[in-house]
Amino acid sequence: MQAKVSEKELSALVSMIDEPNEVVFATIRKKIEDYGPAAIPLLEDAWMNAFSDEQSGRLEELIDDIRFNDLSHELLNWKDKHQEDLLQAFALLTRFRFPDFDGARYMEQVERLKRDAWLEMNDELTALEKTKVLNHIFYDVWGFRGLSPRRKISLNSYFLNELMDTKKGNALSLGILYTVVAQSLNIPVFGVDLPMHFVLAYMDDIIPVKPAGSYGKDEVLFYLNAMNKGAIFTANEIDQFVKRLKTDMREEFYLPINNLGVVRRLLRELAAVYKNEGEQGKTDELQKLLAAID
Repeated sequence: MQAKVSEKELSALVSMIDEPNEVVFATIRKKIEDYGPAAIPLLEDAWMNAFSDEQSGRLEELIDDIRFNDLSHELLNWKDKHQEDLLQAFALLTRFRFPDFDGARYMEQVERLKRDAWLEMNDELTALEKTKVLNHIFYDVWGFRGLSPRRKISLNSYFLNELMDTKKGNALSLGILYTVVAQSLNIPVFGVDLPMHFVLAYMDDIIPVKPAGSYGKDEVLFYLNAMNKGAIFTANEIDQFVKRLKTDMREEFYLPINNLGVVRRLLRELAAVYKNEGEQGKTDELQKLLAAID
């Protein structure tokens, strides 16, 4: 629980950031952390004027810890109360790498993307026709495209701001945004947790849209590859892909997953990329977030 903001007390606590006694400093640190994000502007100002590396280091750690704790709290709140809103979770996790992420600005862009798709859509279209409209708006009008599979995986390609700014993404980031747009139009497109590749499933749209976990394999109309301009493919191609991976066939490789499953996948992939970059501290934080929502 965040403490009520008292600027005078907070300023006094921050002024003691160079306390040499570790036990006393631990108490000071805890009191500052209790202020939550409200303490960050004062901490950043103190960091800009720090006189020593020790002061800078302590201030950086405090800022990082406060941001991480706040993000963890908000992600748990999303899990408990807002799981139906995948875009909110996508924006939350963008703050993991970009703490100053301007959520309102990018949410407005996504709303424009949704509106463009809505203006071209009507209920009389078949599933294939609706997919053609979505693909046209998403890839031709807005210009989204997948990053070359031959390139090294970019951390930035996993985050909403980079996806909207560059119009380039990986299978997971493009897939998340595609499903957000489709589902806003009541089109039953969901993510599929396929190993080594995140794909999308277009489910039976004759019946009302159901929660992802309520569909069976026989309700899949076709699959979509967000990395390849929404190209349509069938379960046979998933069969061949899994065989090439030399892994056991599982029914879950063909079925849609819910938003919590998508967020878990995003956290797992991010942890793997951060680990590959040698950033063990960030990897550990992502594992903590994953454990928290599990």
